[in-house]
Amino acid sequence: MKTLFAAAAVAMTALGSSVAFAENPMVGGAEMFADRNIVENAVNSADHTTLVAAVQAAGLVDTLSGEGPFTVFAPTNEAFAMLPEGTVESLLLPANLSQLQQILTCHVVAGDVMSGAIRSMIENDGGSHPFTTVGGCTFTLIMDPNNTIQIRDGMGNIADVTIADVEQSNGVIHVIDHVLMPQM
Repeated sequence: MKTLFAAAAVAMTALGSSVAFAENPMVGGAEMFADRNIVENAVNSADHTTLVAAVQAAGLVDTLSGEGPFTVFAPTNEAFAMLPEGTVESLLLPANLSQLQQILTCHVVAGDVMSGAIRSMIENDGGSHPFTTVGGCTFTLIMDPNNTIQIRDGMGNIADVTIADVEQSNGVIHVIDHVLMPQM
């Protein structure tokens, strides 16, 4: 199975090296600056306070502030709120650190993968593209009839990419509307 990063590198090579990027979209009512890293931007998003708290509790701030590049599928506060009652609070307990780290790293892919490359991978693979995350989860990229990029997680749940291509100094963020869960 190809990694998401390797497939993206092929797609970006095919596009040439002079790809122009549009201005970053606003996320959670805040500007996202391409010269700031993933954590620096995430802390400004009102829609990602739960994610930021989880990243802090998991001890992943330094990692996601690092050189990268990383592609982060960033669930919103509403996405975390859809989990069964008490799940987030339980995951934030020190006793559940390894489970929290796995769930969070299942939202991260090594490399800088923009939505155009993702769409190409889906199309080139006949409508779905499996990929493996930093956390070792295998998920599948698909598109709905409206051309929205979706991710099928290990439990068969579907997350929509609601805001794509939020460039960071150390990668890219794609905002999603569900928390991705590993296969249990």
